[in-house]
Amino acid sequence: MLRLYDQPFSPYAQKVKIALREKGLEFEAPLPAGIGAGGAGGEFVQANPRGEVPALIDGEARIFDSTIILEYLEDKWPTPALLPTSPAERARVRMLEEVMDTHFEPINWGLTEIRAFKRAGGELADSIERRAGKQLAGYFVWLERQLNERPWFNGEAFGWGDIAVAPYLNGSRGLGHHAPAGSRLADWMERVNQRPSVAATTKDITDMLARGQGMTDVAKLVEEGHFKREYRDHRLEWMIKVGGLEVVAKGLERDNIRFSPDLS
Repeated sequence: MLRLYDQPFSPYAQKVKIALREKGLEFEAPLPAGIGAGGAGGEFVQANPRGEVPALIDGEARIFDSTIILEYLEDKWPTPALLPTSPAERARVRMLEEVMDTHFEPINWGLTEIRAFKRAGGELADSIERRAGKQLAGYFVWLERQLNERPWFNGEAFGWGDIAVAPYLNGSRGLGHHAPAGSRLADWMERVNQRPSVAATTKDITDMLARGQGMTDVAKLVEEGHFKREYRDHRLEWMIKVGGLEVVAKGLERDNIRFSPDLS
């Protein structure tokens, strides 16, 4: 059976789980031990030396990075196809995925840093929240244009484009930022969340919370250095861009942030 190292809150892992479910592939989804402090090991790190979810084990194959995993699944199990047919449309949904992975994701991530991990308070937190809200409103407008008159981001049928967007918009909704009521984007949100693959992936989060494995006391764990959040590339850029350089400096001083490890 396929093994997908997972963290249900991760939108990157959610993308892969939705694709696996759409293709009807059975898989198990263990949570890597030690991932929160950057101390994961074993098969998980052998599969992904960056120590990030998702990582897929398929026999002898070890694949990391959500986009590369999606490409692997599409290559090995091409039916049902998740990518559109034409090269131009395939490029369009891949560009959409790139924007969501590297521009949209750090906004949700950063809001979680402020709210759950208590990285900032007072006026600094309020300022970052305002900047994030303005950015999300802008991306909702952009996404509305990308959807245009299509029923799905992928085109006439659900697929890669929708998988690329759903986890992130569900994440922003959970943070209190909704697609504008009455918009085509809001209508798409309602329909996409009724899809069994998306609903099951969302249920993974509620199941994790029900087991008491959620975000309880994580701010304390961060403060004590037991939990280190990864400030990689686009996340680091975003935090500095919205005025959170103090957050980064304090995290470095207290040794409760981390970066991608060097490979050897």
